[in-house]
Amino acid sequence: MDREHIGSAQPARLRVGTSDAGTGAVVVTPVGELDHHTAELLREPLDAALDAGRTRLVVDCAGLGFCDSTGLNVLLAARLRAEAAGGSVHLVAMRPAVARVFRITGAEAVFTVHDTLATALPDSG
Repeated sequence: MDREHIGSAQPARLRVGTSDAGTGAVVVTPVGELDHHTAELLREPLDAALDAGRTRLVVDCAGLGFCDSTGLNVLLAARLRAEAAGGSVHLVAMRPAVARVFRITGAEAVFTVHDTLATALPDSG
């Protein structure tokens, strides 16, 4: 066990990138495992985007291999904040193991889920 990371985020297990899609959306790209130990690494950029007034969040899940209930709660909290501000959270390209968590918990019903990033982004023209 890596004792340096007990009770703190483990960046080696999850990397999160963000980009401005140029269409009014912020794309957040988690890669790795989203769980109790790494959830803060996703929460921070989601909160930062919302704090900056960006209310359309697109989470590209193509590189997300695992998501537990803590990770799910981070996404649900972002969704509530976005919707309170008139926005939304869109999930893209969920792998089967991640999609299963959303299906079992019923969370897939409260998110807009897209197969591709292109379909999650609003038209730029």
